[in-house]
Amino acid sequence: MTAALEITDLKKSFGKAEIIRGVNLSIAKGERHAIIGPNGAGKSTLFNLITGRFPQTSGSIKLHGHDLRGKAPFEINRMGLSRSFQITNIFPKMTVFENVRCSLLWSHGYKYSFWNMVSRSQDLTDGAMEILDQINLLQRAELPAGLLSYAEQRALEIGITIAGGADVIMLDEPTAGMSHSETDYIVELIRKVTQNKTLVMVEHDMGVVFGLADQISVLVYGEIIATGHPEEVRSNPKVQEAYLGAALEAEH
Repeated sequence: MTAALEITDLKKSFGKAEIIRGVNLSIAKGERHAIIGPNGAGKSTLFNLITGRFPQTSGSIKLHGHDLRGKAPFEINRMGLSRSFQITNIFPKMTVFENVRCSLLWSHGYKYSFWNMVSRSQDLTDGAMEILDQINLLQRAELPAGLLSYAEQRALEIGITIAGGADVIMLDEPTAGMSHSETDYIVELIRKVTQNKTLVMVEHDMGVVFGLADQISVLVYGEIIATGHPEEVRSNPKVQEAYLGAALEAEH
């Protein structure tokens, strides 16, 4: 079966600095895959390569068997991959409902149409309300998004990420800066909205990683040093030496 994401000998250099140094990674359809590693390991660069924000220096990235080389981020999104960012990326002055409705426009066929009144589209309204229900923000629909709590804004961004119907969802540190209760809320939300989808996430909270991921890859200095089930990775001596032991100690 074709993998959801297939990365082969991927490299990325900025000038003489080689940041991604031959990454090979295969992520199966429906898998929840976490990418972990120390600061500066290249995790965000890897995300940006997959989603088309950076061009790769060499190697290949395939989404459902289709090569992504040269594709712009919006083209990759329309091929079925959507992402969130480390820094919350919403329209703060628009309502929560309007934020989600905007993210539905292309998938509902609106494209570059300036004469259609989106407020008259029942399909758009129903779709937006369904997503708001999924992310537990139905009661906040008419509130300006900038007035949401931090956790609710992250939930809204996840809602925007899934709204276009992508089947590969990439989340970049979705629980960063959250309290324990906020983290629990977001983890349950991620588990619910990514059901039957492929999830790829970068995350520093090991509780989140081991609670959500089916597979974990460890990226250190631009190279994957281990991939496996959570317990395999937890017990891997190379991983403990390079990263995991210190990361787990930091949480206690």
